[in-house]
Amino acid sequence: MKWTAVVAALLVVVATVAADDAHKQQVVNRLLNRITSHIPSAYAELKNAAETYDPAHDDSHYTDGGEAARHLVQEINDHRVLEQHHWFSLFNTRQREEALMLVDVLLHAADFATFEHSAAYFREKMNEGEFVYALYVAVTHSPLTDHVVLPPLYEVTPHMFTNSEIINKAYTAKMTQTPGDFNMEFTGTSKNEEQRVAYFGEDIGMNSHHVHWHMDFPFWWNGEDIDRKGELFFWVHHQLTARFDAERLSNWLSPVDELHWDHPIKDGFAPHTSYKFGGEFPTRPDNKAFDDVDGVARIRDLLIIESRIRDAIAHGYIEKEDGTHVNIDNEHGIDIVGDVIESSMYSPNAAYYGALHNQAHRVLGAQADPHGKFNMSPGVMEHFETATRDPAFFRLHKYMDNIFKEHKDKLHPYTKEELQYANVQITEVDVGELSTYFEDFSFDLGNALDTTETVEDVKVTAHVSRLNHKPFTYKINLHANQAEKVTVRVFIAPKYDQNLSPLDINQARWYAIALDTFWVDVAAGDSVIERSGSDSNVAIPDRISFPTLIHDTDEAVAAGGQLSLSVGHNTRGCGHPQRLLLPKGTTNGMDFHFDVYISTGEDSVHDNVEDGNHGYCGMHGQKYPDKKPMGFPYDRHIPDRRLYDGLKNLHTQTVKIFHHEEH
Repeated sequence: MKWTAVVAALLVVVATVAADDAHKQQVVNRLLNRITSHIPSAYAELKNAAETYDPAHDDSHYTDGGEAARHLVQEINDHRVLEQHHWFSLFNTRQREEALMLVDVLLHAADFATFEHSAAYFREKMNEGEFVYALYVAVTHSPLTDHVVLPPLYEVTPHMFTNSEIINKAYTAKMTQTPGDFNMEFTGTSKNEEQRVAYFGEDIGMNSHHVHWHMDFPFWWNGEDIDRKGELFFWVHHQLTARFDAERLSNWLSPVDELHWDHPIKDGFAPHTSYKFGGEFPTRPDNKAFDDVDGVARIRDLLIIESRIRDAIAHGYIEKEDGTHVNIDNEHGIDIVGDVIESSMYSPNAAYYGALHNQAHRVLGAQADPHGKFNMSPGVMEHFETATRDPAFFRLHKYMDNIFKEHKDKLHPYTKEELQYANVQITEVDVGELSTYFEDFSFDLGNALDTTETVEDVKVTAHVSRLNHKPFTYKINLHANQAEKVTVRVFIAPKYDQNLSPLDINQARWYAIALDTFWVDVAAGDSVIERSGSDSNVAIPDRISFPTLIHDTDEAVAAGGQLSLSVGHNTRGCGHPQRLLLPKGTTNGMDFHFDVYISTGEDSVHDNVEDGNHGYCGMHGQKYPDKKPMGFPYDRHIPDRRLYDGLKNLHTQTVKIFHHEEH
């Protein structure tokens, strides 16, 4: 599917024919509400579209002449699509093809009415999981839905985020017409040391960020408008791994060990979750040796793919399908290496270098039933919503992160000339109190339950303990020789390892966590930049709850007014949870390096970059705002720390992050 030209053409249409934003929001809300039930009669317009609209004979309202719609209708009429009430996995090739057929239809809708009617029609005829995925992707990428807020997936498909015990209690509450708010525990027990960091891997906000990132940057996307997609794949997963390691250190655990295909997986995982349709998520026992997975990959195939990628890094070039070479020994090489490892449609030679990341997810997810003997449903690693719940996710990404590190370490270290910025000297950085705590958070389970128009709904929620931090600010005192726009990058990194031995600069720089990157104008002379943690460009605030979104939208539509949603500074679901910006501290305070690096404002691609979530998620439909490599200036090997110590535009100090049991 080639949608770049389609999106560009639609921009012209949107400029002249625009539906009311509140109406668009209401339509999307209603399409997703009670997704496993038919459209209720109360949603008269959608129900009528589902029953009477004929997408196969509406050529003029699609930018492709209705080709995609006719193809999907034919597939449905031929009974070739997945039935309803069945699990869906994006990693299943045929199921993904079907979901992308609907994405194709929706992205070719020439106006929102066509988008709405097509979605309503196919909602009633396609698998629910395929429909939800397709609608989320289409809303994310279509200019027709620029201002639509997608509800949090954990309230649209709660089964994917909620323990089975809680779902069972929710059903009981519905049957007895008794409202309930049920406490959800993390998986495992204190006998499992991985339980100490389950709050991170099982955080529903972090799970949501991960799945939304893969919707913003799908591996199957073949458009030409996603800038530095391969590098972003490296960067967001590198940061997830670095953050997980920081959480482990704060809980007296060693950094996560990488996965080895020829070694057993030490830690098993029992998800304690069930599909809405498809039974329990499979459990993996401890010390499970890797088996080949029928129809997916042999372990030796993964080892061969890995060796080809490592050889390419060692040689400094990727070999394209036509035999020509693409040099990767430069700052743009990471983008190509990322495309190859994932592998995305941008890979120069997928037939040779394979799809290490995607195949590894499938192999890990199928280890409970590698030969299909028991007809088990896919494991948690075969869904982006659930993958981070399994500690093996971080082992897998540490393995791939180390491959990326081989490439980065092969590049020449930055020189003094590349690092220094003579205009600015940082004189002092004043960092406010940094402290974390756990809080309770409730989310709605209504969409988990079957519903009819004759049985009253009751309020059913789950509450879970989650990490948060107190608001904090920092002040950067500096002296500038002349007024100029500058780029400010802020990092933290653990100071000690699990044995309380100091980490050297090359270890610490790879553990560095990006807190923020922003641009600001400084005046000549002495000045102070004050910045709040809540302004961070890598994180987003809590998503608005689905019930609140429905309520506020319906009120706005009924009143004929504008929809005003307090969802922070963006409508995207991609972005690390603001609550998790700081790693968990310790009672006596965990030591971190707090580094501020200032360089020229010419590092910015755009004249103006508003605060948002571009750090991990880029700028939708635009170039990534920072010209420098992601992670700069800590992304390359540092042969001598004295070079960094001598930079006047770099300030590093030790701070403590405390953890308090009570807020």
